[in-house]
Amino acid sequence: MEKRNLTLLTDLYELTMMNGYYLEGKTEEIAVFDVFFRRKELITYSLAAGLEQAVDYILGLNFGEEEIAYLRSLNLFDEGFLNYLKNLKFTGDVYSVPEGTMVFPSEPILTVKAPVIEAQLIETAVLNIINHQTLIATKSAKVCRAAKGDNVMEFGLRRAQGPDAGIYGARAAIIGGCNSTSNVLAGKMFSVPVAGTHAHSWVMNFPSELEAFRAYAETYPDAALLLVDTYDTLKSGIPNAIKVFDELKAKGKKPLGIRIDSGDLAYLTKRARKMLDDAGYPDTIICASGDLDEKLVQSLKLQGAQINSWGIGTKLITSEDMPSLGGVYKLAAVEENGKLVPKIKVSDNTEKITNPGFKTIYRIYDEATGKAEADLIALRGEKIDFSKPLTLYHPIERWKKITFENYFVRELPVQIIKDGKLVYEIPELKEIKKYAAEEMDSFWDEYKRLDQPHVYKVDLSDELYALKADMLDKVRRGESL
Repeated sequence: MEKRNLTLLTDLYELTMMNGYYLEGKTEEIAVFDVFFRRKELITYSLAAGLEQAVDYILGLNFGEEEIAYLRSLNLFDEGFLNYLKNLKFTGDVYSVPEGTMVFPSEPILTVKAPVIEAQLIETAVLNIINHQTLIATKSAKVCRAAKGDNVMEFGLRRAQGPDAGIYGARAAIIGGCNSTSNVLAGKMFSVPVAGTHAHSWVMNFPSELEAFRAYAETYPDAALLLVDTYDTLKSGIPNAIKVFDELKAKGKKPLGIRIDSGDLAYLTKRARKMLDDAGYPDTIICASGDLDEKLVQSLKLQGAQINSWGIGTKLITSEDMPSLGGVYKLAAVEENGKLVPKIKVSDNTEKITNPGFKTIYRIYDEATGKAEADLIALRGEKIDFSKPLTLYHPIERWKKITFENYFVRELPVQIIKDGKLVYEIPELKEIKKYAAEEMDSFWDEYKRLDQPHVYKVDLSDELYALKADMLDKVRRGESL
């Protein structure tokens, strides 16, 4: 795709705040911001995604003459500020969990430490990128988990909310576990397999269904997967497909299978499997599509549907049942006199109270099983002795606790950008997909089930908990932070 300048992909108030910071002489003040999501009923965990595109955006910040002229036309900004923007580049640091990492509510997915004027600018675009891809990667992971190892294809481009949502949604779906996409441009951009056969219109464009199938099989004799539900799946579609399969077999070719896009998929695929097996084609694929999601896939599996390949479109690419991750970008600290001073947002809603300070995340694994057991959000630089038994508490219900004795720890965030320079090697998409699968496997099934999953344990370190409690107490007493 043509390289676009996305610098103005931001909310206006980011720029008005930047103008204010400039006029207040705060252009060099360092600030720390965290990207994280809050707990929702349908999303108790997420697969982090979108880091590569977020990094491209951050490192590509550039106010050209066209951008400056447009901002000047709004009559909102100081001329000195507009001149300042001409040389603005990102000069700060970015830390992030690797793409494909399992993350939980309130955990920093990405942390920015930079001059506040730069950190403020990138808020909107970073949220746009991380929120979208993380949402779709998570939805994809749920669909693929429900499919229990079957082939899953992302078919959502025509229903995505615009070209970018289709392209980067396909990328995120691959991270979540899909094996291919119908989106040819996404296939080219990200070097992932593309998949697809023919539409109902192909069948309708021939005098008969049989002629349509023959024509397709002649065009693609080694990839004949035929859509059999245009007229009558059982009475004409499958019988006609079998006739064409017989003709291919006589030519020494192996037919691929059939696709069913409508009707009672459990009943139809069971009947189809028997018909194909009886005709001598037990190895053919039965692919299902048509407004499927993880719940329908799980239900069809429980009903014994004979499906081994799934085309998932609308409900994946739009995450139909929860169309927004709801990730936020919150100030955690500012630098005063060379020292980072923690900041906190207070709310009557406990979930909306932020965790202050410059933080990291440690994941605790059981030494015997290798399974993830809990996460610990801690202040960077905090001394924690992981050689001793580790006791974690519920962040709110403090009487709930668990002690780990035989465990090992992994720090999740890595530094991505240092002083405005990329210091991290971005993996290829296939490597991210592999890592995401390993991440999913490292968690007990109870945390990943679709209905009422067990709540994964996430605690605050002793220093972070004490800091937060002290800051809230000061707010209660009306003292300055």
